[in-house]
Amino acid sequence: MSGMGNPETWSLGQQDTVIDALDRAVAEHPERILLDFGGELFSYGEVDKLSNRMAHSLQELGLQQGETLVSMLDNNIDAVVSWLAVNKLSAVSVPINTALRGSFMAHQINDADCKILVCEADYVQRVVDIADTLPNLELVLYRGDLADQPQCSKRILPLDEYRGSNDAGFASKPKPSDLACIIYTSGTTGPSKGCMLSYNFMCSLARLQLRAGPASKDDITITPLPLFHMNALCVGIISNILVGARVAIIPRFSVSNFWPEVQRSGATIASILGSMGWLLAQADDNEAMQQCIGQIHTVRGNPFTEEAKKIWRERFGAKQVGGNGYGLTEACVITSLPGGEYAAPGSSGKRIPEYDVRIVDDLDRELPANTPGEVVVRPLHPDIMFMGYWRRPEETLKLMRNLWLHTGDIGKFDEDGFFYFVDRKKDYLRRRGENISSFEMESAFSDHPDIAEVAVHAVPSDKGEDDVKVTAILRPGATLSEEALFHWSTDVVPYYALPRYIEFRTSLPKNPQGRVLKYLLRDEGKTGQTWDLEDTDIKVAKR
Repeated sequence: MSGMGNPETWSLGQQDTVIDALDRAVAEHPERILLDFGGELFSYGEVDKLSNRMAHSLQELGLQQGETLVSMLDNNIDAVVSWLAVNKLSAVSVPINTALRGSFMAHQINDADCKILVCEADYVQRVVDIADTLPNLELVLYRGDLADQPQCSKRILPLDEYRGSNDAGFASKPKPSDLACIIYTSGTTGPSKGCMLSYNFMCSLARLQLRAGPASKDDITITPLPLFHMNALCVGIISNILVGARVAIIPRFSVSNFWPEVQRSGATIASILGSMGWLLAQADDNEAMQQCIGQIHTVRGNPFTEEAKKIWRERFGAKQVGGNGYGLTEACVITSLPGGEYAAPGSSGKRIPEYDVRIVDDLDRELPANTPGEVVVRPLHPDIMFMGYWRRPEETLKLMRNLWLHTGDIGKFDEDGFFYFVDRKKDYLRRRGENISSFEMESAFSDHPDIAEVAVHAVPSDKGEDDVKVTAILRPGATLSEEALFHWSTDVVPYYALPRYIEFRTSLPKNPQGRVLKYLLRDEGKTGQTWDLEDTDIKVAKR
């Protein structure tokens, strides 16, 4: 490959862990507030003690260094404390999406090979329903109250009895290169895969976000993003620990409640998704919003359209809007810009010094400027890319052809070095900040007795992400309606994966090998025969 990449060479870079960062912060300012959950405030020192106590308790339950613990928690203090507690034992945190159920949920719990699951009381029944398919799970610790103790082959105990009381710290600490976390990302031709992330990877992502959107100890970040995602953990929490600042974490995104929470918390930085930013930009004025004009100086998130950026600057008084970056779970953020630097319209920043990023053809030959091709990347510092897919070395090697990580995405650089995302080669969908595996979706819909064949694919959304479409062939004699299939799916797939579009056909387009040509279905989008959820009065509740 010739000279389009970074001129930087290999170097150590900055090495860190969230445990070391928290220790430094506690030593410097133990009384300063770190977390704000709806007005319930927790100082750096309190978070440290709470996580020490739970770590000792988990250790007594048998959690050891290198073992996994799966959590399925809403946005609350226990989601943060349990994560830190696991890391203080040099064990591996596996936060999973709270919308999972059935086979989706069983796959991730089994794949993570955990003995202990921490979840909300409201999710215990989901575990009970699939208990017979979870051979390695031994103990469920539930947060909150259960109306009735369920009959289950697993031990089900209240988390309140295992918060611990031992404040003492731990002499042994994880190293930056150690495995800290497994984040599940949707597969393209198979079930969801677990990305293995080191402590330094997570701290590196936090540092990169601080470079793109600087913050000081006096800033307060507000985020509604779920704590089972990297964004909230790294951008929301670790970045604030690194500068000694505060983060206000709200339970979920709400257009009507966003500005009242900004006003209450005193937030100066918002960490949201671009789709959320657009909804807020289009919403009517309210008193809290008017009181907060100019209070938010930085809005982090992608993708923000140029129109949305303009509205946030002019209407809300924000100075910096949007992340102007590109990345993926496996490789952090690989193109970006320091805060305040000019970004070419439609671009996602430039190569950053920590990574060598190239655009190549199918033979891995580097392509010239303004020529679309696959984005490939390799690190220029240790421990800033994923450690591979959990228990899937073959899948890892497929991605690392010629020792470059092949993203499966199509992009290009212009002659000035600005990066532009073009399209996805991968057969997955992205909706409301969630990656959705078409394989898992198709497996779920294939279980319906009236479905003979099904393809799940993306239809571009006017909000900048994807809408989900189910294109299916019915079995002979079936009288299933599109609306009935939609209602059936609400008990089968996560709420964020529910299809907007459903269409029944007599055949699916295929290649000579029998593979469905999803790009044709995607290009056709909403046809005249397509059922559209938004044309109905059905209300979808988050579950």
